[in-house]
Amino acid sequence: MSSFFYFIKQAGINFKRNFSTALGAIITIFLAMFIIGLFLFVNDIINEIADSVENQVSITCFVSDSASQDDINKVMNQFSLDSKVASVSFTDKAQALENFKSSLTTNTDIIEALDGQNPLPASINVELKNAQDVETVAASIMSNKDYVAISDNPKNLADSVRYGQQTVEKLFAVTNAIRYAGVVVVVLLVFVTLVFINNTIRLAILARRKEIGIMRLVGASNGFIRGPFLMEGALQAAIGACLAVGGLELIRRFALPKLQESVAWLPVNISPQTFFLTALAIIVIAILIGLLGSIFAMRRYLKV
Repeated sequence: MSSFFYFIKQAGINFKRNFSTALGAIITIFLAMFIIGLFLFVNDIINEIADSVENQVSITCFVSDSASQDDINKVMNQFSLDSKVASVSFTDKAQALENFKSSLTTNTDIIEALDGQNPLPASINVELKNAQDVETVAASIMSNKDYVAISDNPKNLADSVRYGQQTVEKLFAVTNAIRYAGVVVVVLLVFVTLVFINNTIRLAILARRKEIGIMRLVGASNGFIRGPFLMEGALQAAIGACLAVGGLELIRRFALPKLQESVAWLPVNISPQTFFLTALAIIVIAILIGLLGSIFAMRRYLKV
């Protein structure tokens, strides 16, 4: 325990001696962690938007006009047994026509052209727990013999079971690309920060080579020599990370509410829980980077 407090004391002394170098490291960590935090915010917002769009993905299964309600109920019960299905509902012909009219309020010519007829089929609507399962569930529906018997086009089930196949594929491709890009950017920022910390600690080591040589001559252990440098890297990282968290909190409190007012249709709010987890991740990542940067620098430039 006494060694631990010694390491802290020495880290503080080194911090004062090499204030300009340490300040540069802190600013570097602050900027990197701030950018990472902003990107995590943006990534969280994008994921919420992507999730909200994905959650609108559903499967519409058109039903023949001659299908009995008992047969329809039987098929709906079968669909609901699928663990990937969240809910199953039924839209009859009359409701389908009403929905169609509601979507064409600005184009009444099409409605008038129907001349009181209702060409729209009834449908079974399947909502999913995970939108990514849409193709699996659709394939399962098309292989259901009871549904095939009541579908409006048994010879071409792809025409009876609709879920916007091409649109869904493009949507998932875009949302997955966004998520992967987020991981890549965070990893790159962490790497850049690690390099800067490594260089900062290396300069501190080079400036104290004589002192370190004396410590080795009097029998100081490798761990005792490394300790102050590790603590110094962790201290610089912690200060930079806390400053970054403070900057992110200002954005969350003042900037995001104004942005939310401007784009009320988009979920751009960061919940306190999400902010806490982001702040915790930033501090932990920064301290790990500080420790790793110190370790790498010492392994390369010190033969201890």
